[in-house]
Amino acid sequence: MVTFGNLKQAAGVKALNDFLAERSYIEGFSASQSDVAVFEALGSAPAASFHHALRWYNQIASYGSDKTALPGVKPTLEAAPAAAPAAAPANDDDDDVDLFGSDDEEVSHR
Repeated sequence: MVTFGNLKQAAGVKALNDFLAERSYIEGFSASQSDVAVFEALGSAPAASFHHALRWYNQIASYGSDKTALPGVKPTLEAAPAAAPAAAPANDDDDDVDLFGSDDEEVSHR
């Protein structure tokens, strides 16, 4: 399932809007439970400036209570973390074999 980040923030809505610029639905070619999950996570109609997301929102909203009958299994969306954890530094071991013949080291040909 595609994730958009926190859909309660403008960055998440922008990611959804950009995704929907070339698609009609979250997955596949028809409305599904994936659309319902994102619709519910969004909570309310996006601003008019997010016209792709607004078009999609209005389409899914038009199903009314019939949204539960859409095909598929409704996924649970993971909450976006408040801040991404810092990546652990990679173990940069210089003893590895240099397969590309780096010029950084002198090679003795005796």
